[in-house]
Amino acid sequence: MRKSFMLEELDCAHCAAKMEDAIRKLEGVSHASVNFMLQKLTLEADDSCFETVLDEAAAIIRKIEPDCRIVR
Repeated sequence: MRKSFMLEELDCAHCAAKMEDAIRKLEGVSHASVNFMLQKLTLEADDSCFETVLDEAAAIIRKIEPDCRIVR
């Protein structure tokens, strides 16, 4: 499954790169990108664990940039 989500309060391009790298390392993720200019997360993961991966990605995002959140 591949879905895109808007990100609110993403203020740092370096943080976006760190988020992308960390999310790509999650189990079940086949592709992830964080576009700082568009404030967008694109996530591709196995259908069976997509919601779990999305929750883990949200936790990573909060850890790197506490004010940033995924708009679902």
